[in-house]
Amino acid sequence: MPQELPRKKRNQRRYTPDERDQAVRLVRQLRAELGTDHGTVQRVARQLGYGTESVRKWVRQADIDDGKKAGTTSEEAARIKALEQENKELKRSNEILRRASAYFAQAELDRPWK
Repeated sequence: MPQELPRKKRNQRRYTPDERDQAVRLVRQLRAELGTDHGTVQRVARQLGYGTESVRKWVRQADIDDGKKAGTTSEEAARIKALEQENKELKRSNEILRRASAYFAQAELDRPWK
């Protein structure tokens, strides 16, 4: 039996920001025309040949970014990610300094007294 790749790897496709914006615009336009949310995401995704869940996530995030729904905006998420990375680097630097300090303190104790 052939070994299957993880699902993410098989179906992974990158969409450009323009493709995402177009999909969100079409979903919003279709919602306005029909007056309902029912089936709009699936219809647009099928028409464009995109994944339904991808389009659904883009629309949800666009609603959050536009202030229509509560949640973490894209800007906030990027800021949080940058701060987490900085925090990780600072912790690593502190660990290096702590070890160096312990090493030199031990070396000081091991040195013979004059």
